[in-house]
Amino acid sequence: MERRNFIKQSLIAAGALSLSDRFVHAAMTKAAQNPVPLRKSIMWGTVGIQGTILEKCKAIKEAGFHGIEPNSHDNRKEVLDAMKATGLVASSVCNSKHWQTTMSHPEAEVRKQGIANMITAMEDAKAYGTDAVLLVPGRVDENTTYEECWNRSTECIKELVPIAESMQIKIGVENVWNNFLLSPVEMRMYIDQFNSRYIGSYFDCGNILVYGWPEQWIKTLGNRVVRIHIKEFSKQTADKQGRSSGFNVKLTEGDVRWKEVMKEIKQNYKGGWLTTEQGNSRSLDDLKDLSARFDAIIAMY
Repeated sequence: MERRNFIKQSLIAAGALSLSDRFVHAAMTKAAQNPVPLRKSIMWGTVGIQGTILEKCKAIKEAGFHGIEPNSHDNRKEVLDAMKATGLVASSVCNSKHWQTTMSHPEAEVRKQGIANMITAMEDAKAYGTDAVLLVPGRVDENTTYEECWNRSTECIKELVPIAESMQIKIGVENVWNNFLLSPVEMRMYIDQFNSRYIGSYFDCGNILVYGWPEQWIKTLGNRVVRIHIKEFSKQTADKQGRSSGFNVKLTEGDVRWKEVMKEIKQNYKGGWLTTEQGNSRSLDDLKDLSARFDAIIAMY
């Protein structure tokens, strides 16, 4: 009798476990079918409209954007007042000083100032209510070797890790034309060495077109992607007019394969925000056109 009860209870338990597994599977399937909602933002430095911070924010809001990526080291009160007045939200902050005080610089004092500037950018992000800062970690050039750039920037970022963790601000290392971190596997290794979820990638779709494909990078980096820049690039224009001219094309009219990019974003990206760094919008009509093109990309999600 005891043996029969044991078998009965075991079967019940097995049935309950199977039912639980089905619920978990259903929940995971539902989550995959309902990805993180996306919101549109614009990088502050690409807004060419003349006027005050408030006037620019009003135009950005009217054009249909949800947020802005402010520069660091700006007047915080003016930025906060403009966001409050328009309802715009800070999607992230761009460290506006990282090119002047690179963390790979040969002089230790310059690198020290680079760390200080990054801390200010993180403080700006905290004040604006966002949790991510864009950082160009260094640059390889005639004065700085690849290995020196890796080691120096790593040392600096390691000093920032405990600050980032305590402030709960993510540092997004950008792929940019700095002759550094030239493959997604290498970028992944660079990020993983810090062993912190507060160090990740700020991935730029347009920048990568000269030596890769954005959808491949996003897939390889996976959940390491902190934020994404939506930017176009034309290889044909670059070949004819010079590399930088490749950016002189409207969103959706270049060589980024947006359908494939959005597929990988849907499967891998949890940051929510997409931020355009396209062109230099000089009028409200320019911003509205850019916003509409941005919507066409998001519709592929």
